Amino acid sequence: MSRYDLTDFEWRVIEPLLPNKPRGVPRVDDRRVLNGIFWVLRSGAPWRDLPERYGPRTTCYNRFVRWRKAGVWDRLMDAITVAHDGDIQMIDSTSVRVHQQAATVKRGVQITVSVAPGAGSRPRSTSSSTRRGSRSGSA
Repeated sequence: MSRYDLTDFEWRVIEPLLPNKPRGVPRVDDRRVLNGIFWVLRSGAPWRDLPERYGPRTTCYNRFVRWRKAGVWDRLMDAITVAHDGDIQMIDSTSVRVHQQAATVKRGVQITVSVAPGAGSRPRSTSSSTRRGSRSGSA
């Protein structure tokens, strides 16, 4: 069992809720595909980095997208919440407090440039003092 794989308890709760397509080509093992989907979602890795033990990445991605459109994920989350007697905790970015220094930043602050205004321009062949001296000498 890998770090992000479903426990046996979680699988027993989820398995009866999965769509069942009895006709056509038999589906790839649902538990393996779900573990692959959860691996991508929990690790934050792109789909192309999905380990081979979870099967083809296109299978995992396509099933994730199809089930999202069909509302399967919402039903799964509801069932998991009920199975844990509503004692489940989740964190998302809307409930995470920022660092105290980030919280005091004033709105509309201008960005301060740390480089002198002419620092990125092309170098000149003569210095400005030489040009001034030659102008005054020729006049």
